[in-house]
Amino acid sequence: MVRILSQTKSAAINPLKSSQPLGAAFAFLGVDGAIPLFHGSQGCTSFALVLFVRHFKETIPLQTTAMDEVATILGGADHLEEAILNLNTRTKPKLIGVCTTALVEARGEDCESDIANIKLKRAEELAGTEVVLANTPDFDGAIEEGWAKAVTAIIDGVTRPGERARKPKKKKEKEKEKKKIAILPGWNLTVADIEHLRDMVEAFGLQPVILPDISGSLDGTVPDRWVPTTYGGTSIDDIRELGTAVKCIAVGEHMRRPADVLHTLTGVPYVLFQSLTELKSIDRFVSLLTAISGAAAPARMRRQRAQLQDALLDGHFHFGGKKIAIAAEPDQLYQLATFFTGMGCEIAAAVTTTDRSKILKKVPAESVQVGDLGDLERLAASADLLVTHSHGRQAAERLGIPLMRVGFPVFDRLGSQHKLTILYQGTRDLIFEIANIFQANRHAPTPEALDPLRKRGMPDELRSSPLTRH
Repeated sequence: MVRILSQTKSAAINPLKSSQPLGAAFAFLGVDGAIPLFHGSQGCTSFALVLFVRHFKETIPLQTTAMDEVATILGGADHLEEAILNLNTRTKPKLIGVCTTALVEARGEDCESDIANIKLKRAEELAGTEVVLANTPDFDGAIEEGWAKAVTAIIDGVTRPGERARKPKKKKEKEKEKKKIAILPGWNLTVADIEHLRDMVEAFGLQPVILPDISGSLDGTVPDRWVPTTYGGTSIDDIRELGTAVKCIAVGEHMRRPADVLHTLTGVPYVLFQSLTELKSIDRFVSLLTAISGAAAPARMRRQRAQLQDALLDGHFHFGGKKIAIAAEPDQLYQLATFFTGMGCEIAAAVTTTDRSKILKKVPAESVQVGDLGDLERLAASADLLVTHSHGRQAAERLGIPLMRVGFPVFDRLGSQHKLTILYQGTRDLIFEIANIFQANRHAPTPEALDPLRKRGMPDELRSSPLTRH
């Protein structure tokens, strides 16, 4: 069983993780007409905003309650109310997603009660605007937890409870209406991944409702006019009617909690996929869609599967025996580690941000270190490939090891959000990308490296002789 090694350093030298509030804001950005609101100081928001803009190269609607020294001492409820009312008046958002920061969490503010009082007192002014809260202190967890908490808060605060919407309908109505599938993607799925996921579900004649849907809001499209909120993503109406779905599909262990909440609230059963970058898991996913829709997999999908099989055959020559060092959030670490070991690689180093996720026990490595990129650099000296985000580039340069950029943030390469990594086509593309990295960084063997092979037939006394050392 894999050993989970706790962090022992008192400070991160080269940080790996991003904060919970950033993860929550990321999820809120996948809702149409939304504005994430950081409840804390301006500095917390500015730092997250810089990372978002550098990663997506887009305008990001991120706001703050801008607590000052006085509010820090006396409490920030007034700042929170003022910020919500100002945003509602100026931008008319459909959703305001409040993300708490370390400042208010360490102070122990009851933000849930504050928001409940604001909604009760200002009900007329806030009509048509949903306000939801995600408790996301910076000092605990990372992107994964923040994303999952925000999705949970959206479902808990917006989705209509009860199973009444799925009552049996007349035969003619059934024939006209497509079966609805709720999909809860993990934070590590890119814009391209979510678009491809939607296309596959629709190919079976099903109607997918994806929450959050960053493929509609962070895909690089430019609106005809200035829009102060997100201008794409999951609609509030679709979120309200999630209870009409016949099945919920969650991707990633961190999405189990939101799926549980949806099931408790509406009775919608769910299936969890811990990864969609593995032939066996993808086949299981396609089989599920076939069972729900009653339709066979389309011919183009069977062709994509055949292409992946061919890529697995072509690519395994380049992967076999390679040592990989990965630093990522728990679910992405599991996704990548299982992919590499399935291709015949060895995980030389596995570093993650938190030890809370149960998925870490399934990572195919001897140990998983909770730490930072300094730990990755220390453990990866013998690796053939480093896999992490753009902040790992200095370590890769110092070690002389190629870097494959994944996760968040990726700011020194263009198009990271349009890179496909899941299902048949994405896994095929991933094989080609990594195999090409290995080929581009292949080194011819030196005489010293071949020396043990040249002398393997010699007796021990001759192998150590000065006459046979060169």
